[in-house]
Amino acid sequence: MTAVVRILARRIALLVPLLLGIVLFVFLVMRFSDVDPASAFFQGANPTARQLHDFREQNGLLDPLPVRYAHFVGDLLHGDLGTSALTRAPVLDQVATALPLTLQLTFLGLGIAVVLALVGGVTAAIHRDRLPDQIIRVVSLTGVAAPSFWLALLMIQYLAVDLGWFPTGGYINPADSFTGWLRTMTLPALALSLPVAAQLTRIVRTSVVEELDKDYVRTAIGSGLPARVVVGRNVLRNALVNPLTVLGLRVGYLLGGAVVIETIFSLPGMGKLMIDAVQNGDPAVVQGVVLTTATGFVVVNLVIDVLYLLLNPRLREAT
Repeated sequence: MTAVVRILARRIALLVPLLLGIVLFVFLVMRFSDVDPASAFFQGANPTARQLHDFREQNGLLDPLPVRYAHFVGDLLHGDLGTSALTRAPVLDQVATALPLTLQLTFLGLGIAVVLALVGGVTAAIHRDRLPDQIIRVVSLTGVAAPSFWLALLMIQYLAVDLGWFPTGGYINPADSFTGWLRTMTLPALALSLPVAAQLTRIVRTSVVEELDKDYVRTAIGSGLPARVVVGRNVLRNALVNPLTVLGLRVGYLLGGAVVIETIFSLPGMGKLMIDAVQNGDPAVVQGVVLTTATGFVVVNLVIDVLYLLLNPRLREAT
């Protein structure tokens, strides 16, 4: 456990320059964009040149870039993501409202992907080169090639419009109706998770096949232990180390895919918030959403690293 704490402290220390680099990248990209914060603030009005100049001066937009970056980092350290040019509300409040829904969609999709990948990958590995394996490999290959937005449109057409099993969009808070929440989130989560599940299925199958070919598995089964016990207790734990690493990267895909999926299903999450901000020329909101999403991706990968260390004692000893 001491080794895990030491490695975790090292990982957290590395996060500081990484997060500063992300902040710097987002800051520069937004500053060199065509969107003018002053014009966005006066959107719908006809400000004079003097009004635009006064706004830029009051908000430090005329300061040199290093000074503006220092102020920007200082505001972030105090939890200030800026103010929306359209609503005049703090960006942090808008992010705090939209983030829970995006997390619900992301982790529901992640749960579906993990379950499908485990069932499909393990089943394919156990029935290697037989009919179940061949069917699962074809289905997973098709799933890898299918983009989430295309799956979302197909599901809306057949499962929502034609069959009426699910609503075509909208959101119901789980506190109001858990059943209603599940109905509104099922199609978006499925559309988001199926490509990830297909990729993970192939990786799980490969890892389990490699583990099943090892001598200790043959020895354990030959000594009389039931195959399901060997697979459940030993094979899965050793075989799932590599898929776990890939899973951390797939969380980033899920967060990015949520932008499109939330727009298609009219879900008021981070993705829809950013799309609306881009369309309406609200740079502070775009900046806040990108920073929050990037930070979340970094934190999730830190958690995956910790789990990887816990499952792989050899890596702890080597680090």
